[in-house]
Amino acid sequence: MQRKKVPCCGVDRFLTLLDGPWATLIVRELLHGPQRFTQLRDALPGISAHTLTHRLKGFERHGLVTRTAYAETPPRVVYELTPLGKGLRDVLEAMRKWGDSVPEGALAEEARPDTADIAVSGADQQCPFNQIMKDASLSSK
Repeated sequence: MQRKKVPCCGVDRFLTLLDGPWATLIVRELLHGPQRFTQLRDALPGISAHTLTHRLKGFERHGLVTRTAYAETPPRVVYELTPLGKGLRDVLEAMRKWGDSVPEGALAEEARPDTADIAVSGADQQCPFNQIMKDASLSSK
């Protein structure tokens, strides 16, 4: 089996590591701190257990996430971003800022059919990433 060549372009590496739907949203939730599988699944309505498991395993394989299993009954498993994974905070903040600058009219309903019933207005919907950034600025003081 031939190993895939590591992309030399940083953007290509980013897209390789965070490929597919849900990847950045899972990272966003893990920026809150260590999370159990059910906490992540509950925070991301619509994600299947299979998809969440697949993404977490990939993140662990690429060194973005650590998985800690505790020998308890019932079993407890906690996922946490590594320092490499925590480095995505600034990337997600830049994505949020850019997304906030996109006029609502530019978001065609057919572009995201899975969110057709969700209000797009910032007044109606608070971005979870705003709280992460607020918490981070308070802890750095």
